[in-house]
Amino acid sequence: MRDTYGRQITDLRVSVTDRCNFRCIYCRSAEPENYQPPEHLLTWAEMLRLCRILGTLGIRKIRVTGGEPLVRPGVEDFIAQLSSQGAFEEISITTNGLTLGERAQALKAAGASRVNVSVDSLQAERFDRITRTKGTLRRVLEGIEAAQAVGLNPVKVNAVVVRGFNDDEIVDFAKFAIQRGLVMRFIEFMPLDADHIWDRARVVTAEEIRRTLEAAGLPLEEVPRHYGSETALRYRFAGGLPGEIGLVAPVSEPFCGKCSRIRLTADGKIRTCLFSRLDHDLRGLLRGGATDGDLVDEIEHIIAAKEDGHHINDPDFQPANRTMVFIGG
Repeated sequence: MRDTYGRQITDLRVSVTDRCNFRCIYCRSAEPENYQPPEHLLTWAEMLRLCRILGTLGIRKIRVTGGEPLVRPGVEDFIAQLSSQGAFEEISITTNGLTLGERAQALKAAGASRVNVSVDSLQAERFDRITRTKGTLRRVLEGIEAAQAVGLNPVKVNAVVVRGFNDDEIVDFAKFAIQRGLVMRFIEFMPLDADHIWDRARVVTAEEIRRTLEAAGLPLEEVPRHYGSETALRYRFAGGLPGEIGLVAPVSEPFCGKCSRIRLTADGKIRTCLFSRLDHDLRGLLRGGATDGDLVDEIEHIIAAKEDGHHINDPDFQPANRTMVFIGG
């Protein structure tokens, strides 16, 4: 599949639930639950059907996301059935890590190749404040250890850096990557938060993160990307230290021109950009008796309409019509 700008679409993010057991400030509101009714969400069978069709159209990598994907019963079986289709080069999962310690072995056995874990502070009290939980950091760190132990590698740890919340931990995160031999990915704060606290002054840019690490005696050497559309700028530590740094800079250094991704939301919508203000419904077709050919035609039409970019830096930019917990990371 190629869009009208010539970009090949090979990567799919599949949100399997809009539920989460964290309430991270950059993602989800502190307000009472506003989950969608269960009947609005795709069944596992519906998701598998769409993934199979997308595999025939050129999708090669699938990331299972949420919400928090591990809160939906049956996710290991879903991954196993995706794996059994034989169409995908990589099936990974993004999780907050809370239950990863007890699930890592089953995820690996099901066919997951690697895992991304969101950790936005290494300080227990601050972690509680950011996630609006209590006493959970230890379990998340144990989950990372378990994932490494069973071979869900490379383990990538994601931190959204927000000025005034956790930007003073950049060096600590880098040292954590060295100590654990993992990939530490710093992500610029994006306008996807439910509480609408985003503003440009809170964005810590990739360049600022690079300078901070250099000033702390941790110089970086750029590493070639695995593939052209990879979202993160990759760096190794000079001097042969273990670990790696990834910088995801959609605000200061947009990578839209090489985007290879689409997203399938838990309620059956295709989103062609993280910041889209338009959802393309497939659930209605699925439940209305559409044939595989009908779905292929609709998906190809949707891909053809993929945006040229997110336009965050345009003066008339409007935030996405859904927050991250509903879109899928």
